[in-house]
Amino acid sequence: MNDFLVTYMPAVVQYWDYIVKAIWETIYMVSVSLLFSALIGIPLGVLLVITSRNHLLPMPALNQILGFVINILRSIPYIVLVIILIPFSRKLIGTSIGPEAAIISLVAGSAPFVARLVETAIREVNRGVIEAAQSMGASNWQIIRKILIPEALPAIVSGITVTAVGLIGYSAMAGVVGAGGLGAMAYTHGFNGFKEDILFVTTLLLILLVQGVQMIGDAISRKLDHR
Repeated sequence: MNDFLVTYMPAVVQYWDYIVKAIWETIYMVSVSLLFSALIGIPLGVLLVITSRNHLLPMPALNQILGFVINILRSIPYIVLVIILIPFSRKLIGTSIGPEAAIISLVAGSAPFVARLVETAIREVNRGVIEAAQSMGASNWQIIRKILIPEALPAIVSGITVTAVGLIGYSAMAGVVGAGGLGAMAYTHGFNGFKEDILFVTTLLLILLVQGVQMIGDAISRKLDHR
């Protein structure tokens, strides 16, 4: 432990302000991106389910189009997505660097992933419960709001947790191309600056963030699961 402190604490003290800023930028990027990814991905996931054959609102054509678009977005590697969206970021917010610009690509990369996870979670809901609700005269909206989403909520929360963990990794990748955060610090001060201590500290902080997010997500999911 003493050897650890002697080796890495001087770097933490020297770059403390940079580290705090990098942590805040990473949390900001991940939080905002996760929010918008959930706002986009959850409705899309529900739509993918209810428009499938033999479900609440079968629309095979719309279902296939949605699935095709989502699969295309999911198949694009994130680093390529960042590059593709640079012109769009410049037009939308006036810059292609910084946390705000990174949020655009983070949402574009993670919202389709959330949609598929939500789709999977909702498909696991017992069809017997849905049929019972229909027999009692429940509307499609009531079934979605009171049965599908509540029953699938623990799995949805688990999926969002997985997405949050992925976003932490994506934000580190985005940092290499000017997004800021811990990834940018690891690349700029650690790798390019030949400072192994900074590289180690930023990596350790990213690991701690991932572990913290996973623990919180798992706790919420367990609390919501009444089975």
